[in-house]
Amino acid sequence: MRLSGLQKEVLALYRLCLRESRKKPQNTRSHFESFARSEMDKNRSIDKRNFAAIEFLLRKGHRQLETYSAPGIRDIR
Repeated sequence: MRLSGLQKEVLALYRLCLRESRKKPQNTRSHFESFARSEMDKNRSIDKRNFAAIEFLLRKGHRQLETYSAPGIRDIR
């Protein structure tokens, strides 16, 4: 099955989130990973043809990633 461009962007964002979580302290890394997983699961039911919603969530995800990847952020709840 071939993935659409938006599907590839979503997967790339998820992989980027997991990569960034590896830069966090070992004891809080699982919190970042579970947050990323829960955000993806929460929005899994969105219709894949709802481009506006998906693009909005991608922008929101990139902003959150930028915030949480800052070196001063040690934990997420």
